[in-house]
Amino acid sequence: MPMDKNNDFRFLKACRGEPVDRTPVWFMRQAGRYMKAYRDLKEKYTFLELCKNPELATEVTLQPLDVLGVDAAIIFADILLPLEPMGTGLEFIAGDGPSIPRPVRTHQEMAALKPVDVDGQLGFVGDAIRMVRSEISGKIPLVGFAAAPFTLCSYMVEGGKSRDFTLTKVMMYEEPETWQGLMDKVVRVLADYMKMQVAAGAQALQVFDSWVGCLGPADYEKYILPYTRRLFKELETTGVPVINFSTGTSTMLPLVRQAGGDVMSFDWRIDLDDAWRQIGHQTPVQGNLDPNLLFASLPVIRERVHDVMRRAAGRPGHIFNLGHGILQHTPVDHVKAVVDMVHEYQHE
Repeated sequence: MPMDKNNDFRFLKACRGEPVDRTPVWFMRQAGRYMKAYRDLKEKYTFLELCKNPELATEVTLQPLDVLGVDAAIIFADILLPLEPMGTGLEFIAGDGPSIPRPVRTHQEMAALKPVDVDGQLGFVGDAIRMVRSEISGKIPLVGFAAAPFTLCSYMVEGGKSRDFTLTKVMMYEEPETWQGLMDKVVRVLADYMKMQVAAGAQALQVFDSWVGCLGPADYEKYILPYTRRLFKELETTGVPVINFSTGTSTMLPLVRQAGGDVMSFDWRIDLDDAWRQIGHQTPVQGNLDPNLLFASLPVIRERVHDVMRRAAGRPGHIFNLGHGILQHTPVDHVKAVVDMVHEYQHE
């Protein structure tokens, strides 16, 4: 891994499994709608306008940093941004979430997907990364991110969010050549996109497999693992730590571990010590407080934060995070309190 003058950040050291002075903590979706400053911007701009304007994306990325005192920033963007240049379209409908106007459900629609010039068509993300780095250099590191192949493909096939992923699974089972072609194209785009983020200044990457928990272990191993492994293999060349994040995968964590990544991040449906034991203590881990707990009283939050910390047992290589993103309406002072609880925790 190439040396960086900021390579001694406690977050990056924990990603490498090195001892740190205190456990690093950051949050998925730490910049977003639970913060008033973000809601004020959303009254003036659409979500996609915020993502595509580097100055605004920089502003949103920076909003929580001083307020919370976290150990890493994550660039403000969205996992679905690669879909527009691929030709499916992308809309965000108030109260409904993302909508894909031209979903991919046939071999012809898969074949018609366009290659992506990540610098030319998604370069606004790189521009925002460069701006954020100029603001926070020497203070905390910056994380870039993208979707995992399955999660991005499921949005493309379903046309938006789904509870059952029926269309996606039927394509996997009944149209394996179409599924293979779709995953091949998506892996190429995601690899290029994340490499571009590192070239722009991202000091770590996170791959979000938010929906892969809808699959059983056998389907994951057959239809997903080869492509996710290929993506992580490509990202090894970036020289930065890569976090493999998934939800709903507590029954198949050793299998997910085979996909790759320097850090394994998982949700609250498994105790952290059990998960760490399954994947091996030589692998750094990230997690794994339930985001809903941040609505509870501070004594309850403290009890559960301390439980996660006790399960980590002071081993090198633990990054404290939630099991998924901060939820809308979460009290900001509770998020800040979690940061303080983690930083102040003393392992016995």
